Amino acid sequence: MSKVSKQQKSPKQFNEINQQENLSIKELDAKIVEKQGKLKPLRSLLPFILKYPKRLMLTLLFLLLGSGTSLIIPALLGSVVDEGFMTQNLDKIVQYGWAILAVAIIMAVASGARFYFISIIGERVLTDLRCAVFEHLLKLDSSYYDTHRVGELTSRLNGDVATIRGAVGSSASVALRSLVIIIGALIMMFLTSPALTASVVIIGPLIVIPVVLFVHRLRAMSVKTQDALADISAMATEALSSIKTIKSFVQEKIQVEIFNSRSEASFLAEKNRLYARSFLVTLVVFLVTVAIMLMTWWGAKAVYAGSVSVGELMQFMIYAMMASSALTNMSDIWGNLQTVAGATQRLIEILETKPELKIADNPIALPEPALGTLEFKNVDFTYHTRSGDRVLNNVSFSIHAGQTIALVGASGAGKSTVFSLIQRFYDVNNGRVIVDGLDVRDVDPHKLRERFAYVEQDSVIFSGTIAENIRFGKPDASEVEIEKAAKAALVDEFVAKLKHGYQTIVGERGVMLSGGQKQRIAIARALIKDAPILMLDEATSSLDAQSENLVQKALERLMRGRTSIVIAHRLATIRDADRILVFESGRLIDEGTHDQLVKKGGRYSELAKLQFRLDDVRLDG
Repeated sequence: MSKVSKQQKSPKQFNEINQQENLSIKELDAKIVEKQGKLKPLRSLLPFILKYPKRLMLTLLFLLLGSGTSLIIPALLGSVVDEGFMTQNLDKIVQYGWAILAVAIIMAVASGARFYFISIIGERVLTDLRCAVFEHLLKLDSSYYDTHRVGELTSRLNGDVATIRGAVGSSASVALRSLVIIIGALIMMFLTSPALTASVVIIGPLIVIPVVLFVHRLRAMSVKTQDALADISAMATEALSSIKTIKSFVQEKIQVEIFNSRSEASFLAEKNRLYARSFLVTLVVFLVTVAIMLMTWWGAKAVYAGSVSVGELMQFMIYAMMASSALTNMSDIWGNLQTVAGATQRLIEILETKPELKIADNPIALPEPALGTLEFKNVDFTYHTRSGDRVLNNVSFSIHAGQTIALVGASGAGKSTVFSLIQRFYDVNNGRVIVDGLDVRDVDPHKLRERFAYVEQDSVIFSGTIAENIRFGKPDASEVEIEKAAKAALVDEFVAKLKHGYQTIVGERGVMLSGGQKQRIAIARALIKDAPILMLDEATSSLDAQSENLVQKALERLMRGRTSIVIAHRLATIRDADRILVFESGRLIDEGTHDQLVKKGGRYSELAKLQFRLDDVRLDG
């Protein structure tokens, strides 16, 4: 579907198209959910939790202490009834009262400490998990980002990680406490009256089985909710990063409609999930109430029969209430954990994704000092997203140290792909890419990329200061080095007019800078990196004449003494190149100097005659 036809669709149709484009990701999520079962993805959090054994042990210690002391109180109350109230012994009542108070103090302190330590573990795991996912995202190949929306990944990095906080924070704390209470209460109930405990054995499954059968439905609903939130995040990220384009085309209303429709889809998905959770809570409360009524009737019969005392019955019923309350909490938490499990699975998908580029087990060291040479040998390449469409076809050329080589051709001819392959963002299908005498697949990618400095057509400027953007090329650069690079790139020409100089904030993506200023900062960044091979991707194509003149001067300084590869549509900027490579439809169809190619005729000659004739007309005009 073409972009034009897609833009002509209504917001509803646009949504349907976008959902179809991302269907494969959601289908994959659904398949993984089916394979993993109910809460199995939560096991993936264990390595993050087990990194803090001391805090974990303290949490478990206070958990057992707090839960254990809470189980002592009903036994003391039972003794108060039998030995105090039933015998009218005030001294016993006072003694047991002080004992209950002491136990209550221990229980309160232990509960507070348990909450603190498990909350700290939760925040620590949250931070570690977010950092691990971000680090792994940076390790993944460029091909991964060809098929995944940045907005969706951002949603996973922020929204899903925040959702998991509940699993290792309050929910885990309450779940563990409830589990201990249930087990402890059942043991104490059995010790109090084995006969009454038989009623629990009979009635208990009537509560648990319906809950277990119903709760698995929540998992699929939770995944739908997370996917809907990811869609909203992706759309909002894309829209807000293109705000000027949206305003220019007066598309605010349509974008709002699209966002509203996706928000409504998210609301409906969450509404269905909340309805299911509400029904689960209702079911549990009803079943627990019925169970307590049945146990009360059974207990009353036991008292009349003389098999248990009044105090023991009260003690037993308190334990039963504690167990039922804990079970109610567990059912509610179980619903929460379904959401957490869905969010965890989406993050684990990222962490389990392996980079497609294979790094050599024993990388060969690049020669020192750098040679600055480069060679393509019979290179074929096809993008994974465009299978069958060969971008480069049997391309071979070599570049010697210190040479300036220009790549020329129509858009889509394969010029930018050459840059990607040189830096090994992708691997070739056939042939070899050789840098400084070594195949790029045999060396460490980080060491390889240290040999290149790259100035893009639309240079990426990060939010922060001018100095920070220049220092991006060399993180440990001093202020003196920054200013030296800035002067060489003619950045100081406009920085001198700024109130805060190099500490001036440039805004997100450098919105407070002109195109020429961005390019000069990018050149300063490349200068400070001081790499032996320079790549320029149409660095002056979008600039006005004055800015182009300044940037061209900065580029000339940058290119001195370096091997330079230049992509250019404007042939006037590459007339002095040592060699020009002419690409067409992925093939290298010609090469030579400007004069040689013009005399030779062919595609380059046609382009040169057309461009220089147009330039003459503009000058005459």
